[in-house]
Amino acid sequence: MKKYYLTAAAAIFLTGCGAEDQSDVNENQNNNMSEEEPENNEADNVQEENDEEAEVNDDSSEEEESQAAVIAHRGASGHAPEQTMPALEKAIEMNADWLELDIQMTSDGELVAFHDDEIDRTTDGEGEIGDHTLDELKELDAGSWFNEEYPDQADESFEGVEILTLEEIFEEFGDSENYYIETKSTYLNEDMEEPMVELIEEYGFDESGNIIIQSFHQDSLEEIKELNDSIPLVQLLWWEVDEETGEMEEWLDITPAPDDMTEEDFAEIAEYADGMGLHLEYYDGTEVIDESFVQTARDEGFEVHVYTINEEEDMDRLLDWGVTGLFTDYPDRMQNVLEERE
Repeated sequence: MKKYYLTAAAAIFLTGCGAEDQSDVNENQNNNMSEEEPENNEADNVQEENDEEAEVNDDSSEEEESQAAVIAHRGASGHAPEQTMPALEKAIEMNADWLELDIQMTSDGELVAFHDDEIDRTTDGEGEIGDHTLDELKELDAGSWFNEEYPDQADESFEGVEILTLEEIFEEFGDSENYYIETKSTYLNEDMEEPMVELIEEYGFDESGNIIIQSFHQDSLEEIKELNDSIPLVQLLWWEVDEETGEMEEWLDITPAPDDMTEEDFAEIAEYADGMGLHLEYYDGTEVIDESFVQTARDEGFEVHVYTINEEEDMDRLLDWGVTGLFTDYPDRMQNVLEERE
């Protein structure tokens, strides 16, 4: 399984990350040993080695805490057609920690990776995705739109790429990758949770820690928790400004505005979710969250993942605030930021 950094509070989310390789620890210890130390003082040597090992481990913990998960939003969707195989492969090449996928259901009950309710934007088809069978969707071109929309990133190999099923993605990458799944539009995709959880369990990802499930829809997350309470869940939130009152409100009334949230509000979410997926700005550029809110959410025991951050300046600022993960269309940009912070 891919290894990646995590905070102490992120243990329920991010598995596979550990202390430094023992050979590296030993090498660091040897490099720190004094050449003038008497060879016959074995007791002192042992004590000093233990002290140095503790120091190495402390340094490792500090390094881990300074990092956050790189969540590839619909794959590396800034570089290739979203949620297609090229976007996922590019995200993996860029060492993303998580492959973020929006999951919807076809008319014949298949789970597919697709964001919009309508297929018009990213394919050469028309209508709602849930009105089509998997075979019908497989005939569509899900890549040429990207070349037309982003000529600077165009690639002939994108033409004709297919919509993928969740099972195809699991089969292709197995437990070598981590999957951050969103249940989309549950008012259209009724009863998608049970077959999704069954597929996750079939591949053993609920036990190996390769899965996070997120949703804007609280009832969807609660149902998943009932089906399998070992899967980490993230409550997505979107605050918007009411045009009549001018007040900020969460679009599905999950919480009050960030500034008005109380311990009770956090506790209600904590009954079913382990993390919160937040947005930085409203459409007009008004910032919705600040460092104080991020720290409050962390203090309340939540993982804090912010979507969708594509500018390195914003990434750096949010990392300073203490977020534990960022969704981005450009995993390579976030890797640059993390490297500069080392």
